[in-house]
Order: sequence, then C-alpha cells, then structure tokens
Amino acid sequence: MKIVVLLKQTFDTEEKIVVTETGVDEREAKFVINPYDEYALEEALRQREQHGGEVIVVTCGPERSQEALRTALAIGADEAIRLDSSALPDDGTPIAAALAAVIEPLAPDLLLAGLFAVDSGAGSVALQVAERLSLPHATSAVKVTIVTAGELGTLPADGVLSAPVSVTAARYALVERDIEGDTETVSIPLPALITAQQGLNEPRYPSLPGIMKAKRKPLRIVTLDELTGSGALTAESVAPRTTRSKLLPPPPRAAGKRIPGAPAEQASALVSLLREEAKLL
Repeated sequence: MKIVVLLKQTFDTEEKIVVTETGVDEREAKFVINPYDEYALEEALRQREQHGGEVIVVTCGPERSQEALRTALAIGADEAIRLDSSALPDDGTPIAAALAAVIEPLAPDLLLAGLFAVDSGAGSVALQVAERLSLPHATSAVKVTIVTAGELGTLPADGVLSAPVSVTAARYALVERDIEGDTETVSIPLPALITAQQGLNEPRYPSLPGIMKAKRKPLRIVTLDELTGSGALTAESVAPRTTRSKLLPPPPRAAGKRIPGAPAEQASALVSLLREEAKLL
C-alpha cells in the first residue's frame, strides 16, 4: 500500500511559550512533531510492516519544518515532501487546498493524520483535504485493521459489524473510534483518511541507523508557484477565509484566597465570590 501521513511541526507545549500579538515567539520555542501526528506516523509504519508498501510524510511549513520531516524519515518513513508555506496565508482552508494538490498525484491507498494540532487546537485541515480528494474518513481512531473485501464479508456480527456490508472496494479499514467515553467500530472503503487519537499505539523513537539512513532518503520541496503554474491550484482556492488580528495569552492566574470561618460561613462566602467575582453563578 502507499500510505501518506500528514505531519505538522508544532511548538512543544511542555516547554515555556512566549506569546506575542503576532504569534508565538519562535526564538524562545522548542519545535517538535505534533504529538497526534506521531501516532499517525507510527500507525503508517505498522500497516506497512503488515501489508508492505511505502510511507510518505507530507507537511506544510517553513524551512525549519524540514527537521520534523528528517525525524520522520529517521523513524522509518520512506520519503518526505515539504509544501513551502511562505506564500500561503495562515488559514486552514488554503493550506488544505494546497496539501490536497500535493497529495492527489500520489494516489495514496491510505491517508493518515493526527486528530488535531496542539498549537492551534484545530483539527479541520486533514478533513478538508479528504473532502477535496473525495475520500471517506473516520476520526479519533484508537485501533485500525485493514481487511480485504472477502474478509469483510465473512466477519461475524459480534459487535464489530452488526449488519451486512455492501462490498464496493478491494480493501476496507475497520476503525475503532473514541466517542467521548465509549468506542464505536466503523468500516470505510480504501482509499480513505483516518485521524489518530491518543491510545492508537506507542510511537517509536528514531534509531542511530535510522538517523544515518534518513540523510539519503528523498526530501522534496514543493512551492505554491509550482502548484498554481501547473494548474493544480487557482488563486481563488488559496485565498484566506479568515484572518487573525491579534493573539493574546491567557490572563495570569490570580493568587488563591483562604476563606476563614465555620463550614457554613465558608460555603456562603465561596458562593458570593463565585457570583460576584468569578461571575460563574
């Protein structure tokens, strides 16, 4: 199978982050692979080990994001592509349009991505890519099993599939999804997009031999001019739909208060504080 993984380089949320009106101060930030994308990459490698094929990682970002791609190659990906973001607006819709134009000629059998990016908290880009490529998709995956059409038709109705399935594809993905405290299993025909939730797997680390091999693996850079020049994109498709005027850090946490008195007095004072100061009641 040809498996494409959407990957984003994000700042490490475990480190101190300096927020300005124009964004995070990159001089003080440490950058890593988006943690949810690590699950997607690990799943791609496991599916390749089971079914054969190749894994291609694709990112949209500045030159520094090539470090994340090199890390992915060291972990085990076969090829990497960076879509240069310098000419793209900071908006999910044009980024998704450009990524779809990059991915379409690759004709992947499986497209994997993280559930969302921890820097923006958004999880729409991968889904927009799937829609532009007319791919079915399943989100929040905690287990993925690839089966053939014949295997799908013989599965028992034991909670995995409870009704006959109309077979229209050679391969299907059985996806166990996290649904806020419970799980459900759905089947989708391949090619398809699946987004990874925490718990899908345990990501591996790059090995020393992997790091050495990564230097010889292909890393291709695609620019917006190339995509528009070839007719894969139009100026309208990469026009921003939203703009960010200002970015503000959360207000500093106020000092705690000790409420004196008997329990009944403390409860009454707490209710007053919640109503008058915190405006929660």
